[in-house]
Amino acid sequence: MNKIPRVLDNWLVMVVDDEPDNVDVARRLLEKSGANVITAENGIQALELLQQVHPQFILCDLSMPEMDGWAFIKSLNHNRATMDTPVIALTAHAMVGDRMRAFEAGFVNYITKPLSVDKFIGNLLRILVEVPELKARLDG
Repeated sequence: MNKIPRVLDNWLVMVVDDEPDNVDVARRLLEKSGANVITAENGIQALELLQQVHPQFILCDLSMPEMDGWAFIKSLNHNRATMDTPVIALTAHAMVGDRMRAFEAGFVNYITKPLSVDKFIGNLLRILVEVPELKARLDG
C-alpha cells in the first residue's frame, strides 16, 4: 500500500453504509488522509446526524435497510440546508446505466465496492477535484 497523502486535513466526512467492514475500510483510509469521519448505518441515521453536523462531502451506499441511498439523496435534495452537500454513491452493484442513474438522482459521482486500499483515496481525489467547492478547498 502506498503512503496516503494527508490531503483532507480537518475535513469532516460522513460515511453512510450498513456493512461494518465497508465503513471500517473507508474510515481508516479517510482518517489516514487527515479527515474526521462520522458514520451512519442508513439514510435515516444520516439525516438525523445532518441536523447537527455539516460534512464537506458524504459517501453513501445505495443499498441499505430502512432508508437506502436513493431515498437519502432525494431527501437531501429537497432540504435547503443539505441540498448543496456533495454526495458520492458507493455500491457493489456496478451495472450498465447505474452511473448515469446516480448522476440523475443527484450524486456527484460513483465509487464501486469493494473499496480498494491501494486505489480508494486516489479515486476519491479525482472525484473531489470535479466538484468546484471541494477543489477550491483542496487547492487552498
